[in-house]
Amino acid sequence: MITKPPPTDTPGARLEASSRTETQRRRAHDLIPGGAHTYAKGDDQYPEGAPAFIVRGRGCHVWDVEGREFIEYGMGLRSVTLGHAHPAVVEAAAAAMRMGTNFTRPSPLEADCAERLLGLVPGADMAKFCKNGSDATTAALKLARAWTGRDLVAICRDQPFFSTDDWFIGSTTMPAGIPQSVRDQTVGFRYNDLESVDALFARYPGQIACLVLEPAAAQEPGAGFLEDLRDRCRAAGALLVFDEMITGFRWHLGGAQTLYGVTPDLSTFGKALANGFALSALVGRRDVMERGGLRHDAERVFLLSTTHGAETHALAAGIETMKIYEREGVVEVLHRQGARLKSGIQAEAKGQGVGDHFRVMGRECNLVYEARDAEGKPSQAFRTLVLQETLKRGVLMPSLVVSFAHGDEDIDRTVEAVGEALAVYRRALDGGIERFLEGRPVQPVFRPRN
Repeated sequence: MITKPPPTDTPGARLEASSRTETQRRRAHDLIPGGAHTYAKGDDQYPEGAPAFIVRGRGCHVWDVEGREFIEYGMGLRSVTLGHAHPAVVEAAAAAMRMGTNFTRPSPLEADCAERLLGLVPGADMAKFCKNGSDATTAALKLARAWTGRDLVAICRDQPFFSTDDWFIGSTTMPAGIPQSVRDQTVGFRYNDLESVDALFARYPGQIACLVLEPAAAQEPGAGFLEDLRDRCRAAGALLVFDEMITGFRWHLGGAQTLYGVTPDLSTFGKALANGFALSALVGRRDVMERGGLRHDAERVFLLSTTHGAETHALAAGIETMKIYEREGVVEVLHRQGARLKSGIQAEAKGQGVGDHFRVMGRECNLVYEARDAEGKPSQAFRTLVLQETLKRGVLMPSLVVSFAHGDEDIDRTVEAVGEALAVYRRALDGGIERFLEGRPVQPVFRPRN
């Protein structure tokens, strides 16, 4: 159990990392660019003195190399929906591993996992598995380009990430190493803004292969937006691609497309598909997906072909995870616990007089927060202060994304910790944040310079 500190409106003990941790940190940076394999997990995303490495997790609790215990939110960038080391999922993966993980011909688990996934997503006819969301989304683009004979792809500019591949990264503020010719092939539209979509189709008639977007994120779709988007794509001869990496298995067991009743041509799933095991999927219309197969006479598309894309243990983990979703009503629990967390934190923010500065946003199953300074502007410094003060109180919260493992006690303890952190936030608003912030602010991932 996490020991509850006494209530306080003053900063907790300064975050400190031991010499052992600092030695490990230097070693990691010497061996790995950025010191981590995911930018969102980098040192620049957390306050100085924050836990540098996590060594184990159980449920919604994690322990760092110093032995400190934290209630975690974000859960492996939203990939661990059931909780860390879920016994049934671990055992399913282990049982498959004992039979061998990779063979010269396909495993029956490939069809088993595809059948279960397609049974959950009503508008999808075929599936292809891979290891990460970037590959799945890029494969969707390749299919769309082959199907339409067009080069341009349109992405939603209001959503933060679609792929590590050049077609997307070239559109960000970190396009180094990507040819201008590639950057020019990606254009953008705005969420809930059909006029921006119409303007794109008018500016590039017959040139756009597909529109790519998350069906929802922190902002819900306006009335008729997704339906009208689908209709415009059909009229323009472009495909509609939903990135359901996050919304899949959080919004609805069949994805946000099922919740909103709008079927895209192609969609991608991952993150929570196998409770943290590396498994993602491209699913979609049979006629489009078949272009990557053997049962057609059109020009072939080299679609997702990876050595490790269908490792048996990941497929077994995915099957077991989906069974648990269906059997135990996981999505409903995510919404219920997220609602408990949101209402509690909002009450604390109001009570501390920072309701206009610290805001909880998004659907209950996928909450994020925004920190603003005394002038009401989004502030990385105040975000850092929240991270700093909640870490001191045993909560690791880059977001407020709950898992199936977050019980009432975890939620209530988090609300208390956030309330105490927001009392410090109030003092920083009144007296200046430089008096309370320990070290440099966190930084956005996408920036042109360090």
